[in-house]
Amino acid sequence: MLRLALCLVALAALSACSGYTRASSEAEVASISFVEGPPHYITLYTVINNGSNSGAHSAVLVNASQRVIFDPAGSWHHPRLPERDEVHYGMTDKAVSFFIDYHARSNYDVIEQKIYVTPEVAELLFQKMKAYGPVAKSMCTTATSAVLSELPGFESLGRTWFPKALSKDFAKLPGVITRYITDDTDETNHGILLVQANGDPLE
Repeated sequence: MLRLALCLVALAALSACSGYTRASSEAEVASISFVEGPPHYITLYTVINNGSNSGAHSAVLVNASQRVIFDPAGSWHHPRLPERDEVHYGMTDKAVSFFIDYHARSNYDVIEQKIYVTPEVAELLFQKMKAYGPVAKSMCTTATSAVLSELPGFESLGRTWFPKALSKDFAKLPGVITRYITDDTDETNHGILLVQANGDPLE
């Protein structure tokens, strides 16, 4: 029942970058962290509106000294995970799955683009995420592209308002691993269906 309620809220709230934010205390942030360990990587998430084929949202996850997600102007949150200045902490595998499942539904797909980086680059991104501050409604990709474009090796990324433009530039980086995530059964199944570029379901 709680799952259904959360998904109904998700359907109502998901309309591009909504500007929802929650300010957890420093103590709350310090109390919860998830450390995955190496290898270190950055993952860009791009939400696509199936009806208009336009970009709806951008967010970026980093596995640094801890794994967090920068979800600027995003409407997603988890009641047990602290969020401060658009950065969500305690991003376990289940939390990442919940984030994906929240966005991927019958009228929205998610593009996930992952690239492995050095520990230094990962940690630099983590620090830039924390320093960026609150993000206004509809400025999700502006913020995401800003923190990414300042990283060594990511200078080719342009600062942009448009999620699909950022995704296209990110795809040109060497070593990017891309997968397309869909969930077209949101009324009956809130699981995650992962689809490769060739359309074959992943195990």
